Amino acid sequence: MSDQTADITRIKESARSLSKIHREFSRNANPADGLGIDVLGDRSLVETFDDFGDNWKIHRERLTDEIEKLSKILSTAAQAYEDIDHQLAEALRGTDKQGTGTGTGTGGSGGAK
Repeated sequence: MSDQTADITRIKESARSLSKIHREFSRNANPADGLGIDVLGDRSLVETFDDFGDNWKIHRERLTDEIEKLSKILSTAAQAYEDIDHQLAEALRGTDKQGTGTGTGTGGSGGAK
């Protein structure tokens, strides 16, 4: 049996971060749109950003879809881990109640465990 742990908080944070990235990708076709030589300072840099913007527009939709899918997968995974953790805790509580409900525990008898 392997020892595996899941950092549910980190998984949830990752899902939220990806969701934010998805929103930004959906809103911004090219973050450099409207930036000219007066802002970027060099004509070749402006052209590079323009080329990037054209390529970005082509691939942005596919990227946003993949980011959204990954965010949903992480959210689902976090919920599944929480559900399993809750079910295991309930099962252990039930086992504890059954073991201590008879009043014949080993407490203080010095017996081996």
